[in-house]
Amino acid sequence: MTHAFLDRVDLRTRVQCALDDFLRGRRARLSEIDLEALAPVSDAIEAFVLGGGKRLRPAFAYWGYRGAGGADDDAVVAAVASLELVQASALIHDDVMDGSETRRGEPATHRRFAKLHAEAGWRGEADGFGTASAILLGDLCLVWSDELLHTSGVDPVTLARARPVFDEMRTEVTIGQYLDMQTQATGDTSTARAGLVARYKSAKYTIERPLLFGAALAGAPAGLAASYSAFGLPLGEAFQLRDDVLGVFGDPAVTGKPAGDDLREGKRTYLVAAAMEHPDGRVLDERLGDPDLDADGVARLREVIVSTGALERTEERIAALTAAALEALRAADVTAEAREVLEGLAQAATQRAG
Repeated sequence: MTHAFLDRVDLRTRVQCALDDFLRGRRARLSEIDLEALAPVSDAIEAFVLGGGKRLRPAFAYWGYRGAGGADDDAVVAAVASLELVQASALIHDDVMDGSETRRGEPATHRRFAKLHAEAGWRGEADGFGTASAILLGDLCLVWSDELLHTSGVDPVTLARARPVFDEMRTEVTIGQYLDMQTQATGDTSTARAGLVARYKSAKYTIERPLLFGAALAGAPAGLAASYSAFGLPLGEAFQLRDDVLGVFGDPAVTGKPAGDDLREGKRTYLVAAAMEHPDGRVLDERLGDPDLDADGVARLREVIVSTGALERTEERIAALTAAALEALRAADVTAEAREVLEGLAQAATQRAG
């Protein structure tokens, strides 16, 4: 087992500890305000942030930093851990917008708080309370991402250098979420549009921006930042395409979401767009976005996606994008240790089981 691999495993533990320490402090603060009323808020955020996730974004940020020559530093680990709170905010809000029932095999945050309302016998409508609560909890995670970054221990000069990347990343993922929602509403089903949504909703904030954030923390030159973009953008798109495949063909026991959920939610992904470009794929438009789509309906749409060649086309694109990303990484002026870990992260991001 290589030293780099050991460091990668250790990093995940260190990120978890940084998040745990930070959220313990936030629980104490909320308890001072109203222990009984706000304990469920702390419980839900801790369960969401600490209970799952691959920690890909902190890993890309940390190894972007190390690849630029940055020395190991607990303060930097805490700073990159703040990306997990950005991720939590995006996922909580995404589940509200999609009307998702589950996340990682557990009730989505809005469903969790609807249940709390119903079981307590409170006044008003339980689903409305759940939705409002999830919006606020997502906002709170975004606020706390800022707080964790600024209390990480990274010196102010370094923070000021990295802050524009952090801000741009949060803008991009928010705009990407809107583009995803707007594309579903307009019914724009083209591979070009699907690529734009994937780029801003996931690709940039999952891989490219974390890499650039790490590079900024290390004070990397512009040339290395450009190399990180050349690596991170195609890899991020490949990551999202893999996620799209899992959203239709993935095993619910692994993905934590019901089979075919993306089809019920009407996701206009590259996979769906590729199928609909085929004459036989137009049938998708009749059933895509039907919340009552049953198992037989999901199976039928899967057959169409396979028979039109869309699945094969998507897999080929994942492979081509990953190859382009790895070629850019090989040409980048990064440390050998970081290159090894980033190659492993690239494989983990694009070859997920499900």
